[in-house]
Amino acid sequence: MASVSSSLQAALDAANDNFIARNPKSKALHEEALKTFPGGNTRTVLHTSPFPICMKSGKGFQVVSEDGDTFVTGLYGHSNPDIFAALQNVIHNVGLNVGATTAQEQLFARALCDRFDLERIRLTNSGTEANLHALAAAKLHTKKSKVVVFGGGYHGAVFGFKDGKVAGNNVDKADWIVAKYNDLEGAVKAIKSDGVAAVILEAMQGSGGCICGTPEFLTGVERAAGVIFIVDEVMTSRISGAGLSAVYDLKPDMKTFGKYLGGGVAFGAFGGREDIMSVYDPRINGSVAHSGTFNNNTFVTHCGYTGLTKVYTPEVAEAFTKTGDELLSRLNAVSKGTKLCFTGTGSVATSHFVAHGPRSIADALDVAEISELKDLFWFHLLENGFWVTRRGFYALVLGTPQSELDRFVGVVEDFLTKYATLVRVDAA
Repeated sequence: MASVSSSLQAALDAANDNFIARNPKSKALHEEALKTFPGGNTRTVLHTSPFPICMKSGKGFQVVSEDGDTFVTGLYGHSNPDIFAALQNVIHNVGLNVGATTAQEQLFARALCDRFDLERIRLTNSGTEANLHALAAAKLHTKKSKVVVFGGGYHGAVFGFKDGKVAGNNVDKADWIVAKYNDLEGAVKAIKSDGVAAVILEAMQGSGGCICGTPEFLTGVERAAGVIFIVDEVMTSRISGAGLSAVYDLKPDMKTFGKYLGGGVAFGAFGGREDIMSVYDPRINGSVAHSGTFNNNTFVTHCGYTGLTKVYTPEVAEAFTKTGDELLSRLNAVSKGTKLCFTGTGSVATSHFVAHGPRSIADALDVAEISELKDLFWFHLLENGFWVTRRGFYALVLGTPQSELDRFVGVVEDFLTKYATLVRVDAA
């Protein structure tokens, strides 16, 4: 057992040394960034040790690093021609931000409402903001303050519950009731607690390891709610033509959105029932303000609308989800008999290295991952031109040719062959 452990550390050390040797410009830029940013970083998820790869450009489904390496890499890829044309139109014909209501924002709002079955919607600048305002609406509507969330869940920069605990930088720390994901009995008990205004969940916990909710759990929480039921679709609205909640036939009171829906521009949105959203209706006495200089900026209303109606249409989304499911199935097939498995749905997934081999993962907190193998796998993917997060998360990009998806499966197989003695289920 000790020899296997030593072999793993030796392999990881070699991969780390190779990474440093291959990326001298990224290393130098990181050392310079340390002089201005804490840790040389202004977005935590992009931090990696010994240093992050610094990207220089992106086009289509690929990005190019400062060191000249090309990687297969959200959703629209980079410089999508339709979105690029919309961006140029704003710059040359509309104006960067006119500081007023526009006809375009109404077109964008209608497209979002129709696609995701919303009675009313408001735009924000991020998914974090979207969840903040959605929860505020729920609290104002119910005149209660408690919110049921789930361990492993993530709803934005100040709404994290990674270890089943309230993160240190969370707001309103006393207002959260943290339940166990995919544990319906525990969820119902939490929802029935005094003072609960809402329950918010992801139908697939993206940041939590792409762990999917079971149909029984998700529909059970919805039926048991009796409070405002919010589905966070910031990461999962890309799944199917109407988001992951539609796949499970969920009818939440509110939904929240972000990421790709802005067409590559900073974006967030929240919406749902008209009576709940009316707390932000300025015509009503007692309503509250929802401010944001760039909520309806011309970049996002034009680029987001173009992406939603010309690029990632419902038909494209359905086909893309099928492509992702097929890839996920292939990855788990080639990983059978090893410590590696993949969880997720559609075009979003995460790799896991589990000591006793793959099993049904209902809650990321139940899984003891082998971090050294995860790191070794990450280095292997980078060396072969695939850009994924250090934690093993990947999201497919439109326009990626099937040949690259096939190559990805092959690279995974190569890893499992190269390190067979380390990834066998019976290996230490």
